[in-house]
Amino acid sequence: MNNSKIDRIECVPLIGTRPREAGCNSRLQVHGLHVRPPIARITTDDGATGFGLSRMSEEDATGLVGTPLSEAFDLENGVSQGFRALEYPLWDLAGKLVGKPVYEMLGGEPDADGVFRARCYDTSLYIDDLHLADDNEAAALIASEALEGKARGHKAYKIKVGRGAMHMPLEQGTHRDILVIRAVRNAVGPDATILIDANNGYNLNLTKQVLGETAEAKVYWMEEAFHEDGSFYANLKEWLNAEGIGTKIADGEGGASANLLQWAEEGLVDIIQYDIFHPGFSRWLELGPQLDEWNVGSAPHHYGGHYGNYVSCHLSAAIQGFEFTEWDEADTPGLDGSGYSISDGLVSVPNSPGFGLNLDEEIYARAVKENGFDLRAT
Repeated sequence: MNNSKIDRIECVPLIGTRPREAGCNSRLQVHGLHVRPPIARITTDDGATGFGLSRMSEEDATGLVGTPLSEAFDLENGVSQGFRALEYPLWDLAGKLVGKPVYEMLGGEPDADGVFRARCYDTSLYIDDLHLADDNEAAALIASEALEGKARGHKAYKIKVGRGAMHMPLEQGTHRDILVIRAVRNAVGPDATILIDANNGYNLNLTKQVLGETAEAKVYWMEEAFHEDGSFYANLKEWLNAEGIGTKIADGEGGASANLLQWAEEGLVDIIQYDIFHPGFSRWLELGPQLDEWNVGSAPHHYGGHYGNYVSCHLSAAIQGFEFTEWDEADTPGLDGSGYSISDGLVSVPNSPGFGLNLDEEIYARAVKENGFDLRAT
């Protein structure tokens, strides 16, 4: 890296819109139509820029303006511990300074046609059917939403389940979950990947019931079936093996147990899903190779941030057991991700330096002036 300093930090939430409103999960109400990724841009004293998601406060940013770039980032070790609130702008800046996409900086190589790709799944199949009294109509609705994802190029689909945890009577909600899983499988075909996510809305017995009654749908992973519990995991793993059901156990989003990695190392959890923003990209770069050694999959969570669609693809270059990028479809004015595209279940990643994204200068500058902050070295 060069000897320049961080001369300026700007930051503002940009407001984007999903193709349709995202409904409930097992424990929360409607998630809504909008995403609000906070985008920070750093500028060095010699005019180089990088940008990316950052949730840092103006007060915290004040202490970083004027810092030598060499203290914040180096090519061998990445982002320094004290600067990880700015890790995405720093990686983007570093890529632009060396003229490489981040995936290449992490050792990723393009396919034979010169394009780097990462597997992804459509994360939009929320509990959108509570207004419908008929279970079959509800299942058909969610299946139709899966077909919208298929039309956008997806081949993997994550379905929110757990209707009986809060939104519906337990027996009816569980029955509807089962019908929805079957309907989505029938809609997207036998070659697609089906994932389900209960957001801790099941218990052990409900998990067995749902997976047993949808065995023919070949659910690839069961995410957050219940709050992390080593004895439940062991029991579920034993049951899956006895039943010949190949569903993997995935967990780690949100307030994960401190014992989760131990259980993963012991073979009780198959896939770890810590968030791409917290603990973040740098932590994933440390964790991913460790999970590879344990033969545990990596599938970073990021729902609601939009920007995570893109950076997760680059992270896949550093982790052999990377499973999927969670794709939260949205259009955020000011944030240009047009270099990315989805086809046949894969995201094609641009070979532009940094993360391959662009800012609309007019939109971003206006948003910063109206709702953000702009700090400069004095």
